[in-house]
Amino acid sequence: MNYSKLNLTGSSATHIRTASGTRQMMAAVLTALLPALGFAVYNFGPRPAVNALVSIAGCCVCELLFRLARRQDMTVGDLSAAVTGLLLALSCPVTVPYWLLLLGDLIAIVVVKQLFGGIGRNLLNPALAAQTLLALLWRGEMTLWTAPHTAVPLWGAVDAAAMPAPLELLRANDLAGLRELYSLPELLVGLTSGAAGEVSALLLMAGGLFLIGRRTISWRIPAAFLGTAAILTFVFAWGNDRTEWMLCQLLSGGLLLAAFFMAADPVTSPISPAGQLLYGAGCGFLTVLLRYYGPLAEGAGCAVLLMNLLARPLDAYLLTGHIDRPALPELPKMAGKSKTKHL
Repeated sequence: MNYSKLNLTGSSATHIRTASGTRQMMAAVLTALLPALGFAVYNFGPRPAVNALVSIAGCCVCELLFRLARRQDMTVGDLSAAVTGLLLALSCPVTVPYWLLLLGDLIAIVVVKQLFGGIGRNLLNPALAAQTLLALLWRGEMTLWTAPHTAVPLWGAVDAAAMPAPLELLRANDLAGLRELYSLPELLVGLTSGAAGEVSALLLMAGGLFLIGRRTISWRIPAAFLGTAAILTFVFAWGNDRTEWMLCQLLSGGLLLAAFFMAADPVTSPISPAGQLLYGAGCGFLTVLLRYYGPLAEGAGCAVLLMNLLARPLDAYLLTGHIDRPALPELPKMAGKSKTKHL
């Protein structure tokens, strides 16, 4: 068949079957994250909502100014920058300074996303890459956890009741200390200290299942991610109660947020079914390894970023039988709007 005669429109990932598919996908992700944001407001006062608005605005402005400076088409309307801003705000402590949040927006949008060509061409998840860099360089600001039911002020000095996050207690092999502070139902609901959008495991799972039900994300990645982490933490449990150790690991930190909303990002994850399973399993394995032996208590973020780098070679090997493949040529800009649907 002579494919040159077909009226096809080439595009970078993610590959959606309708012209408005990217916007609809991002709108679904925003909808799925709203319950977790709402619970953060209930748990910590209005500060998480303000952080989210600041971060979303920062990401949208960074993308707008960058593309204006480069004289490129505007892409703010596809809502991908808004999703990045919300994910970054939810993965940071409630007390994160606004300036640090805006710096993270700049890193996520300009450095990680736009310098690589914009949506579909970035190798790393922008929000996760920015959050990880901030956590490494500003560890003090990024590890200040607020006790549940503590209203954090919007302005001025933050005088919040600091408490250790559940994951920090697990890292110290202090399961007994974790039991004294939080029960398993509290970990599930989210009545704990921690990042703004990571505390409510129940609502994150509900949002993830919503995205799977809409086929916005593949079920294979979070299933392999969480399944691998569950098996490894059960087999290599620190303590006598293997089941409790495993459940505490799954319900603590950013594991669920990473599994459903970051690792499953279709831009930075494989497209082949086998690749998605291997990718998810790799995320789970590296998360447990980094949580046990890494420099930070949380390992999910770095695990996903490492697997982001392997996603395209993994797909190339599974689909073509070899890793090395030529880079795709730059697509010519089309005049006007094409009515042809993306493949």
